[in-house]
Amino acid sequence: MNKDLPLETQEYLNQLREDIQFSEKICGHDMTFQTTWGLFSPKSVDEGSRLLLDLIEINEDDDTLDLGCGYGVLGLTMAKLAPKGRHLLIDKDFVAVEYSHRNARLNRLDNTEIFLSNGFNQVGDRRFDLIVSNLPAKTGKELYYLYFYDALERLNPGGRIYVVTISGLRKFVSRAFKEVFGNYTKVKQGKVYTVAMAVKMQESGVLQVPR
Repeated sequence: MNKDLPLETQEYLNQLREDIQFSEKICGHDMTFQTTWGLFSPKSVDEGSRLLLDLIEINEDDDTLDLGCGYGVLGLTMAKLAPKGRHLLIDKDFVAVEYSHRNARLNRLDNTEIFLSNGFNQVGDRRFDLIVSNLPAKTGKELYYLYFYDALERLNPGGRIYVVTISGLRKFVSRAFKEVFGNYTKVKQGKVYTVAMAVKMQESGVLQVPR
């Protein structure tokens, strides 16, 4: 710390370097998170993630993937909702991965795996029943298409992908889901966020209704 700084400034900066911790009830479960500045929505669960979690349909034995997990809100909540499943959380940011690890321990969740991955490039040939993502707003469509096609490859037949985006992207997501998955469902549209879902078709080309 620069000792030439006023004491008040030094104290303020030291406070900013401390971990942030908060607790919220999500989908009926009490969850606690440690975060830090630089991670998305570090002081509370963001509105988009909460909307998605309120709307997803998940079975107790679903295997899930949280793409771009941040400090773990989506993936760790799914681990609570589906205790018999396995839950993978990935992010390209090592700070996000570190805090997701912390939060898995903090919430006593041992049915999770968390590691660095640029998109799906470290996921291998794993398959999932449910993939979720709070998609970043300022990313080019090229990356979205990579995410969607890689998700298609790694979903089990009848598996679902849910994304939450700013509502300004809803028409693009509708078009892209129809191109990639052959179907699109607008689960809910609000003024700020929209939740969309698609299902991976059976090899026969017939949609399998989610359990």
